[in-house]
Amino acid sequence: MALVVEFLTNIRNAVIDLNGVELGNYLLVENDVPEIYFRLAQDLRSSFPHNGSDALKKTVDKCLPIEDAAEGKGSPWPGFQAFMTRYLEYWRDVDFDNLVSLHANLSDLHASCANAFGHPVMGVTLLQTCLSLSESMSRLVIGLTSQPELMAKIRDGSADNDPDKSLVELTAETIQKIFTSCLGDRTSGRFAPPKGKKTHVYIFANLTLRLLFACGKSRFAVQMFTNLSASGPALSLYPASQRVTFLYNLGRFYFDFDHFYRAHMCLEEAYRQCPPAFQKHRRQILTFWIPSNILLGRFPSISLLQRPEAAGFYDIFVPICAAVRAGNFLAFQAAMTHNRDWLWAKGLYVTLFTRLKQLVWRSFTRRIFLLTWQQDQTAGGGEMVNKAAVLSLDHVVTAAQYVQKLLEGYVAQRPPTPRAPPSHVSRIYLRAVSNSAAGGTEPLLLAPPAGGRPRRLMPMEGLVFGNKRPELETVEPIVANLVYAGFLNGFIARQSGRFAVEGAKKAGGNAVRAGWPGAYQSVMERFREDYEVAVQRYNAGEGEPPGEMDDVPGWVRSQGGA
Repeated sequence: MALVVEFLTNIRNAVIDLNGVELGNYLLVENDVPEIYFRLAQDLRSSFPHNGSDALKKTVDKCLPIEDAAEGKGSPWPGFQAFMTRYLEYWRDVDFDNLVSLHANLSDLHASCANAFGHPVMGVTLLQTCLSLSESMSRLVIGLTSQPELMAKIRDGSADNDPDKSLVELTAETIQKIFTSCLGDRTSGRFAPPKGKKTHVYIFANLTLRLLFACGKSRFAVQMFTNLSASGPALSLYPASQRVTFLYNLGRFYFDFDHFYRAHMCLEEAYRQCPPAFQKHRRQILTFWIPSNILLGRFPSISLLQRPEAAGFYDIFVPICAAVRAGNFLAFQAAMTHNRDWLWAKGLYVTLFTRLKQLVWRSFTRRIFLLTWQQDQTAGGGEMVNKAAVLSLDHVVTAAQYVQKLLEGYVAQRPPTPRAPPSHVSRIYLRAVSNSAAGGTEPLLLAPPAGGRPRRLMPMEGLVFGNKRPELETVEPIVANLVYAGFLNGFIARQSGRFAVEGAKKAGGNAVRAGWPGAYQSVMERFREDYEVAVQRYNAGEGEPPGEMDDVPGWVRSQGGA
């Protein structure tokens, strides 16, 4: 018992001196600690066995009495006494080889620390302790997520936890409780240099986000960003390491929620503020910044891909961009498949495959329009007249069916004798396709793949859905979605089965430029329209104020906007 009393005396001295750093150095919880902690555990087990007695609590209350603190000094408080009792119980009961019981003990200790940290005056002395406990708890939970049998035992053995919440969510809630205490500290103003608990606002925010990203639970960060937007301190007041990490995490969050323009703004600023010497960090930022821009329709420059931190990215992203630009579904799937393992490990594969498909369709329809439409046509009197800028949906269907067969493993080959094309298919179009596909002038046939059975496609690999054959009923909605998204400028004439281009005269007679505006231009135009709608709703007394168009919820800028 003498060792326990000595330990508590040292703790009391640190509290009286308001020395949070020394307190954090004492309150360790992991197994790589000095031998004296294991001797402390033995002393606790012999002096205070786990028999339901409150002797340990009485000892803590006696060694850590609540007193009137002198000026410039501190004193233990009820929440701290409860925390120290739980801390000593942790060392008495801990078994580092039993991860299930370790999680239960450390989780209770973490929650007790968060409660004690809420004290408006003395809680700041536990700042370092809260951080170390949160880091330890995060590492433990991340490790447990890869062991489902242990996760099940923890869930089954816990009667206190909400059965609808995962271990990751419960841990994140505790860290966010600490974060909220930091955010609510009134030691310094919102746009003044941070003091007290506010110095760790973004440290705990980044710790929470790292935990949520590691376990694929980023959606639980919504409330934290809402709180930051409402009362958070300006990010520019914090060290560069915290700024860059937070902007990277915020960009990752918006990437996960398919808001790629906001993701781009956050990641661009994170990359700009990250010093060139930190190549590993800059590479991690580029890993998501480049895809964010590709999904917006902006492809990376060669000069960017030649930077040291972008080594290897050229071979990954350039083939994808080339396939998107050409509207080549085969090349797109080949590029994605070739880099699938890397993209999957980074969490990019599904988002890129599904989201970029719309841009491939945009380029695909543009390519068919270029093959089938003739701008000028000779009238009966020999005079040249302008032909309406239209794209036949039948042509799109025919081309889509051809590409679908190639994706399923069919092989293009020459027929023994020429065959007449279907009456509804443009001869100019078929001749162009034949020339580009096989370098000849005869039409092509598709031979079944080896074994006679088409390749089974995953749902997102087919042009429509897996091996589903593209038909007018499925292709028309795809074109309509392109129009709705702004990637095509015009309208669908359903009776004639055509897409009609609008604005060709304004574009100087260039129907291609009028009907297929730049992808990035289209995305930004849609973003501006959504912003204007939000402004109109707010002016009508509905909804929240939208702020400026380039505002990013969660990113608190200084009063000057920087």
